[in-house]
Amino acid sequence: MERVPDDIDPDTPSTSATHEDFEATRRASQARFSSRNTQGVAIPLGQLAAVQLRRGPSTIRTENAHLVNYVYVDMHRRDIGGYVADAQRAVSEQVSMAPGYHIEWSGQFEYMQRAKAKLAIVVPVTLLLIFVLLYLNFGRLTETLIVMLSVPFALVGGVWLMYLMNFNMSVAVAVGFIALAGVAAETSVIMLIYLDHAFAEIRERRRAEGSPLTREDLRHAIMEDAVERVRPKMMTVTAIMPGLVPILWSTGTGSELM
Repeated sequence: MERVPDDIDPDTPSTSATHEDFEATRRASQARFSSRNTQGVAIPLGQLAAVQLRRGPSTIRTENAHLVNYVYVDMHRRDIGGYVADAQRAVSEQVSMAPGYHIEWSGQFEYMQRAKAKLAIVVPVTLLLIFVLLYLNFGRLTETLIVMLSVPFALVGGVWLMYLMNFNMSVAVAVGFIALAGVAAETSVIMLIYLDHAFAEIRERRRAEGSPLTREDLRHAIMEDAVERVRPKMMTVTAIMPGLVPILWSTGTGSELM
């Protein structure tokens, strides 16, 4: 097969050097080249195939031993999953595929589907491991459930921030929510441990005095220790937030994943 420039019309007679060279090559190939059959007899190429000048694709792509053609799509202010869902519905309703043809949605959508499949396994397993570790640390189910149930409330702020900044749900955003859940669980554990210590001190004091615990003692323990823990918790959160600001406002390569 010989490639010729696209500006040459194969259906129009031409006296250019390229067309003449092709004709000469075609005649020489049919006369000189041959193929031998099973009996060893040489058969001229002209009897096996017709060599013609025709317009064809500039490149031929194959994937998994099948001919493929790519359609590139860029989107703006749309999430990949929602756009592909709408496109798949439109294609299924308006396009009828011939036998032997099929459509595959690849690119970032394919990577996102793989990531979602992995996260569907990793996230529940991670939550289960965190639950087990918390239970082994506290030794009681009540404290463990308090920490685990506080995590969804921490994610509410992230959802509102996505809405206000017009962000779409993506793999990068999902990873950010996982990190946020980890920070929320960490601060909850620290707060709960110090509250337990403060309440234990007041309980030992009342036991030494021979007086019963009151609701005011519980309130005093919560308020006293919570105030002491606010400053280190704010320092931890404030140290994390500046590190994420460059990702939030970046416009360089890879920022479109947000």
